[in-house]
Order: sequence, then C-alpha cells, then structure tokens
Amino acid sequence: MKKAILLDLDGTLWDSSRQVVDAFNWAMARHPELNRQITVEELSGYMGLNRVDLRDRLFPMAPPERREELIAECFAEELSYLRECPGVPYPGLRQTLEGLSREYTLAIVSNCQAGYVEVFLETMDLGRYIADHECFATGLSKGENIQLVMERDCIDRAIYVGDTQGDLNAADRAGLPFVHAAYGFGAVDRETARIGSLEELPGVAAELLK
Repeated sequence: MKKAILLDLDGTLWDSSRQVVDAFNWAMARHPELNRQITVEELSGYMGLNRVDLRDRLFPMAPPERREELIAECFAEELSYLRECPGVPYPGLRQTLEGLSREYTLAIVSNCQAGYVEVFLETMDLGRYIADHECFATGLSKGENIQLVMERDCIDRAIYVGDTQGDLNAADRAGLPFVHAAYGFGAVDRETARIGSLEELPGVAAELLK
C-alpha cells in the first residue's frame, strides 16, 4: 500500500510573505495610477487564494482584463525576487521532510502560480524529498488537484497538511484526513488533527496512516 503526505506550501513549509509583499509593491509602483501598496498583514489574509481570487482582491479598481495583466507582472517579480531572497523555512523543515520521505511519498499541492513550487524546491534544495507537486495552473480546485496527484502517483492512503480553512475544505473535497499546521496563517472551523511545528508531523502522520 502506497502511503503519502500531501503538503500545502505557504504557511506550512515556509513563510515568504515579506518577500512577496516587497515584490508585489515593486511591481505596483510601476503603475502609480493604481495608488496601491500592500502590507504583510493584508497579504496574510489572502494566503491560499488562487490566482483569480487574488487578482480580484488586489485590484478591484481595475477592469477584469487589466487585473490579469497586473497579477502576471506581480507574479513575475515575485519569482525573480524569491530566487535571490528566498522565503523563511519553518524550523525543522529539511530534517522533517528527509525523515518522512523514507516512509511516505511526499507531494506539494498549492494554489500558487506555476513556477513557485519549483523556486521553493530549488532555493531550499529539497527536490530530492518531494516526489510530485501541483498548482493552480491546472485550472482545477485544490481538492481536485489533490485527487489528481493521488491518481497520478498511485497513492492508496494519504493525509493533507495545511494551515487555512481553504486547505481543510480541499482535504474534505478529496476525502482525506486533514492536519492543521496551527503555526501558519489561518484557523479552521472545526477540530482536526493539528501540529504546532513541523517536528510534530512524523508522529501525527504515523498515527493517521498506521
């Protein structure tokens, strides 16, 4: 039986909010007519949103077609900056993933843009531990992407680890047990398995996937 741990990224494996805010603000500064800058506090409320929802929250003052141009520019700036100045990994990231990869298939399923997971894996040098990943580029919901990864990798049993209500909803959609990364950006509306740090994940995973 193939067992897996599927992982959200932002708020679960690293915190790139400061870098993303800087990159977005640099991109938006090129368009003074927007009169738009964001803060880390504002961005934290948007974590987990897909590309369409994020662009609509960031640029409600712009016509729909212009919103897409603006978010594309922000995302391009973001990827470039993160390669030079990566996000901050949560404590125990490398050791935890290295240990878990010996027992489980590990995959990342995020609502991020195409290229974002790759930058994370490259800058953190974690590609050897992550067997697969998927993002919003499929046009599917996060729950559907979880199912896609499970089918693609012939996974029989899995858990999904994330930090927001949207992550819990995605796990429900995919029919998986959810583990709340309570140190991340969000809260959830019911009691679930939880971890207060990444170092706690091996014990919780062993219990849920025994």
